[in-house]
Amino acid sequence: MARILVTGSAQGIGRQTAADLVGLGHEVVVHGRDDARGRAALDAVPGAAGVVVGDLSSLASTRALAQSAGAYDVVVHNAGVGGDGKRETTVDGLSRIFQVNVLAPYVLTALLPAPQRAIYLSSGLQASGRLDLDDPQWERRRWDGMQAYCDSKLADVLLALWVARRSPGTVSNAVDPGWIRTAMGGRGAPGSPEEGADTQVWLATSDEPAAVASGRYLKGRREQQPNPAARDERLQDRLVELCARLSGVAPAA
Repeated sequence: MARILVTGSAQGIGRQTAADLVGLGHEVVVHGRDDARGRAALDAVPGAAGVVVGDLSSLASTRALAQSAGAYDVVVHNAGVGGDGKRETTVDGLSRIFQVNVLAPYVLTALLPAPQRAIYLSSGLQASGRLDLDDPQWERRRWDGMQAYCDSKLADVLLALWVARRSPGTVSNAVDPGWIRTAMGGRGAPGSPEEGADTQVWLATSDEPAAVASGRYLKGRREQQPNPAARDERLQDRLVELCARLSGVAPAA
């Protein structure tokens, strides 16, 4: 039995991932951004071992979450926000998409005890990412919410591959869950939540050789070729350096 944290598990793919892991007999801790969402996550995942609360759009709250959450065998970095609408900034003055989708998983990666396995939720839209680390907050460019989202999902792959390269004790991978019927994906999406959660659950629990290989981008349990930029080790390092500077949190040793 593994102890597993699933962020953003009050609804959608995160909720399904947590529920499936509980169904397999694992000790699963769910997450919500505030007390109400935390209670919703617990209610939605009967059998969950506990809940942690932390607003990933706040650096202070994310740091507090990491410092109080404890240790896990597996961390599934599932939480994320979409790119519709106008540019929103957080209490820290950062782009909400970048902070929730990229900076928060970086901070949790840096501050939580290193797990045996780490899974970072990306998207097929990472293929359209054009990550500009000279303007990651879209302060100089004309705002394009969809492009900002694509960029953030590319950054998640970069982060997963950086962890795989720099932390050999952690099996780290990025996953495209597919276009799934959730609040973010919409009712017209072709995939079910069960399909969206399948690869993460497999990576979190299976001892098959294909499930314990590190440094990959997967969809449907199969390795895919990510955006070529994702394999750029210099870009990986620059992203981590940027996240460390923005958050004030040094990378895990």
